[in-house]
Amino acid sequence: LGLSPVSRLKAEMDRRLSYSGKVMLAPMVRIGTLPTRLLALRYGADIVYAEELIDHKVLLTKRIPNPVLGTVDFVLPTGKCLFRTCEEEKDRLVFQMGTSDAARAVAVAELVKEDVSGIDVNMGCPKEFSVKGGMGAALLTQPERVKEILESLVEKINKPITCKIRILEKEEDTLSLVRLIESTGVSAIAVHGRLKGQRSITPVNCDILRKIAKHVKVPVIANGGSLDVTDYKDILAFRESSGCSSVMIARAAEHNPSVFRSEGPLPVEEVAREYVKVAIEYDAFPANVKYCLAQILVNDLETPLGRKLLSSNTLEDVCEAFGLSECFRKTEDRRAGLIHQLSSQESKALGYVLEVKGGNGPQPKRRKIEPEVSEDGTLELHVKYNRKDYPTTETPKSILHEYVKANGLGQLQYYTRERKQDRTFKSTVFLDGNKYSSTYWASSKTFAEQGSAEVVLLVFGVHPLH
Repeated sequence: LGLSPVSRLKAEMDRRLSYSGKVMLAPMVRIGTLPTRLLALRYGADIVYAEELIDHKVLLTKRIPNPVLGTVDFVLPTGKCLFRTCEEEKDRLVFQMGTSDAARAVAVAELVKEDVSGIDVNMGCPKEFSVKGGMGAALLTQPERVKEILESLVEKINKPITCKIRILEKEEDTLSLVRLIESTGVSAIAVHGRLKGQRSITPVNCDILRKIAKHVKVPVIANGGSLDVTDYKDILAFRESSGCSSVMIARAAEHNPSVFRSEGPLPVEEVAREYVKVAIEYDAFPANVKYCLAQILVNDLETPLGRKLLSSNTLEDVCEAFGLSECFRKTEDRRAGLIHQLSSQESKALGYVLEVKGGNGPQPKRRKIEPEVSEDGTLELHVKYNRKDYPTTETPKSILHEYVKANGLGQLQYYTRERKQDRTFKSTVFLDGNKYSSTYWASSKTFAEQGSAEVVLLVFGVHPLH
């Protein structure tokens, strides 16, 4: 006998994600991709948040089941996979969006709702790109828009709806905001216990977190405690001191996803190796793999392993650095067999990961060095300039200058900024309407410019050491 409508509704409610008493992976741009999320779950996190994705961009994607990888991919018209998920995380995955419009928010949620367990709206990101677009922290002072977005999602999407905010200058304004948010029917509120202008070096404000937790009935998820978190006991201590129902961890998990292990964290080299295995399994984007591994090995980048990682350009290079070349080859061979079993319709749908070569049927694409795209549209790779790679008088800047001149690409410009707290530098190359930069902060202005020039050479595929 089929279930009655009431029984079906009860069964659906029983399956809904609970935000009470949980330890979670916080949403982190570039970090919160599939390999990090799966590692966090395997190490003990109860819930994982995907990296924030902007509504406009998500709405350009097409949802494509990928039988070769066992994933569901959301693919841009360019062929780039913007968001990838799999069955292992489906019941514990929260999708976070950046939005400033209720209709777009609902459209995004409709697109992804079958593949996630919760929908979150970022209302705390202080980055200029978000704020100028009316998203993130810009919403903290727009209560009517907050109300409209959240009420629309709660009314139209049959999934738990949450949002993540930061605290405001005045305590009463913060408490007023969380009351308004609770009134929309959300399932939980995540609160980063800092002002929008404060960074991670500022201690998290647990006093206001405790007051918020007492002020509303929905679960409050405390965020911002990574400064004092090195293991699972510290996570529980943060939850206790915040007075909140649950906690989400960002930076501590960025540098070691095994921080969620109740038995204690594992050595970072071991964690990095496990990360590479997951990246192989799910054909992760090489530039993102390299970036995430660089955060895990942040204190070991001058070791032989760290230097091999920094000089890698492809996933195969990364695997070689970690002694996982055989694992990579076996996975590629198995994947090639699955590709040959695809129907013509499936092959066409998976064109973003396949290409047809001669009469031999679909084959895995040759791996290219493709950049990540930052929120302001800058094309980025994690590249560290090493003078020893250039024994002659040639440098990345001189090579790029000659290439630009020979190909008539127009004017080449460098813009370099200094990070005052540690006197490091980051340079951006402006060329032919695009911006290019390394995510690595260099020790000098010269090295920063050389690194950004290397990024352009790698993206163009003309790097002499490619």
